Amino acid sequence: MNILEKNMEFDKVKEIWRNLAQTEWAKKQIDNIEICMSQTELAARQRETTQAKLMMEKCGNPPLISLSGIEELLEVAVKGGCLSAAQLEKIGDALVAVKRMKSYLNNCKKFDISLAYDEEKLDPLDDVRELIREQIRGGSIDDAASKLLKELRFGIEAANDEMRKKADVLIRSNKEYVSDSFSTIRGGHICIPVKKEYKLKFTGSVIDKSATGNTLFIEPAPVAKLYEKIQLLKIDEENEERRILYELTAVVADSEALMLGNIRAMERFDYIFSKGRLSFEYDGNEPVINTERRIKLQDARHPLMDRKQAVPLQFEIGNGIRGIVITGPNTGGKTVAIKTVALNCMMAQCGLHVACREADICMNSNFLCDIGDGQNLSENLSTFSAHIINVLDILKKTGPESLVVMDELGSGTDPAEGMGIAVAILEELKKSGALFLVTTHYPEVKNYADKTEGIINARMTFDKESLKPTYRLVIGEAGESCAFYIAKKLGMPQSMLRRAALEAYGGNVEALSGLASDGEAENDEVIKKEARPKIIKAAKTSRSAQKAAKKFNLGDSVMVYPDKKIGIVCKTADDKGMLEIQMKNKKIRVNHKRIKLHVAAAELYPEDYDFSIIFDSVANRKIRHDMHRKFVPDKEIVISDGKK
Repeated sequence: MNILEKNMEFDKVKEIWRNLAQTEWAKKQIDNIEICMSQTELAARQRETTQAKLMMEKCGNPPLISLSGIEELLEVAVKGGCLSAAQLEKIGDALVAVKRMKSYLNNCKKFDISLAYDEEKLDPLDDVRELIREQIRGGSIDDAASKLLKELRFGIEAANDEMRKKADVLIRSNKEYVSDSFSTIRGGHICIPVKKEYKLKFTGSVIDKSATGNTLFIEPAPVAKLYEKIQLLKIDEENEERRILYELTAVVADSEALMLGNIRAMERFDYIFSKGRLSFEYDGNEPVINTERRIKLQDARHPLMDRKQAVPLQFEIGNGIRGIVITGPNTGGKTVAIKTVALNCMMAQCGLHVACREADICMNSNFLCDIGDGQNLSENLSTFSAHIINVLDILKKTGPESLVVMDELGSGTDPAEGMGIAVAILEELKKSGALFLVTTHYPEVKNYADKTEGIINARMTFDKESLKPTYRLVIGEAGESCAFYIAKKLGMPQSMLRRAALEAYGGNVEALSGLASDGEAENDEVIKKEARPKIIKAAKTSRSAQKAAKKFNLGDSVMVYPDKKIGIVCKTADDKGMLEIQMKNKKIRVNHKRIKLHVAAAELYPEDYDFSIIFDSVANRKIRHDMHRKFVPDKEIVISDGKK
């Protein structure tokens, strides 16, 4: 996806537009749309959109349908193939759609709309359409397609009726020999159900038998003769049908050029009317196009926003003003404002209507934007790095006919350095001669714009009573900082506000003047702390106790109190002074205070003795031995407490 289109949200507009088109060709044109660089061509595109919308207002939606697949059928016909009845009917339906579209355009001529006169590009091929309609119906060849076909089908139907009658006569005259009073069809043959023991009573061929074998389905000889007659008639019928299909296919092939012209014209109309439908979606209007580097939007809206909720934007640039610096509080609508301007300008230059009551828009050689944090995790780029890379790329492409929009200029780094970079970028944009809109929070940038010729400040308004933005743009005024005011209204103590002013303005606490209303006492209260849960720390074991516990070694023979039973230390003390003692037939956990050294392990066992012989099972010892030598899959050692 094009990053510019995504950042400007033109991709979302295109998605809505695409869904309003019928043909794949029109959808492809929408996918690949580019800004128009010819003033004459752009004027023609805008005129098409306006006229399409007007025609839909006057005459309703045009009867456009997709003609996909018709070209492939024409190719088969031209190569000498034979189209099926269903395929020929599809071509007939396409010609009906062409005729309806031509009638729609002719009806619009009474409103003196020049687009309606393009109906001459459509040829409904009345002779071909009528020929197909007369000979093909419901996806099949009609009986009346030819005299011979009608006679053959009548003969087949008559022979079928005669076969049924003969079979019924045989059943009625031989009731005692048959197992049912009706004939049946087996394998395409009309048969009578004869009891097995009376098979020889009938002359004919056995076609099938019942599951039990007690009933035979016999095709009587008189019926068989009629069946053979029908098969010969069907061969003649098939040959006649093939002849008719080939003749119709040849007629279609002879009309290939006109049919292709119809397809191209229908696709073009679909594209044009999709622009008109899109204009209805956001209540658009045709803009005035100029090449004099001015943009004026009245009651502009973002086309993707709800019309009832969007606050109309009044915007103007040009006539000596090349750049606008927009300031205001967060969530105040600065980003939406610059996107609204840029998106409407881009749509206008693609031949679309704009979401404005009135608009005078200049053509631009390119649209450049830096919106969003642009952080690229795959390339390990920070927000600021990505921002600068994008800005430098924009500056390389910027020229006198460019439109540039940048959001949060100089953000993402140290405020002092960010401010300096923001001013440097504005200088470079000014030198390029481009039209540009930027948003910022830096007061120094506002001061720069105020003092620099060709650049002007603008602000997004803010309701101090409700602490909510109003989303209205005021050009010619710099936005004031509302941070201290909002903080005080929300309850920040005066002492904190003074500290903030000290850091922000170097001791000039006059920034706080006017924050308190007349007669309102300063809020010097400290922030009240809310109750919060406390961390519960684990009880610590005294160092002397830990030292006493550590005197017992693995293999020591100890006496366990109060039972005064002898055991062996199989696991030394943990942080809590607990040891594991091997008693007779079991292991127990005991506090070091309950045991007394009986015989030290050094006196009982040789040095480096393998205590697993005493404490481990034979199975575990074998597995451990194997694991020391090689990898042993699907094996695990289970220790005494059940852990693995």
